[in-house]
Amino acid sequence: MEIILLQDVKKLGQKDDLVNVKDGYGRNYLIPKGFAVAASSSAKKMHAENLRQRAHKEEKIKAEAELLAAKMVDLKLVIGAKASSSGKIFGSVNTIQIAESLREKGFEIDRKSISLPEDQIKEIGNYKATIKLHRDVKVGIDFEIVAE
Repeated sequence: MEIILLQDVKKLGQKDDLVNVKDGYGRNYLIPKGFAVAASSSAKKMHAENLRQRAHKEEKIKAEAELLAAKMVDLKLVIGAKASSSGKIFGSVNTIQIAESLREKGFEIDRKSISLPEDQIKEIGNYKATIKLHRDVKVGIDFEIVAE
């Protein structure tokens, strides 16, 4: 039996995959649970059209992310933190402070899309954060932690 998956199914396939399964597995489990639909000729046509439209939208979103990445390439952030004379920060600097600093520069970036070389930064110095704007578009941002 040929089916179109409506969501990811472990050890079977990803969403929108066209797969062959045994008749009983498809009719008694996948289709009633809403994991898949039978791949009739009309369902295949709708599936192909949905994939084409989704690819067009995805391409547009990726182009916007690349444009934003081009603007952010030369960006250098300076983040102030209270620190001791030896260079240790009281507390730590994490993605929240970087997101706030980016917001001040005019970039609205979610803190969950920012990754640091370490989980938390506890010393003054220069670091590099990676921002994931899209599945295929990542940009590195240099930032410096200075004592206030």
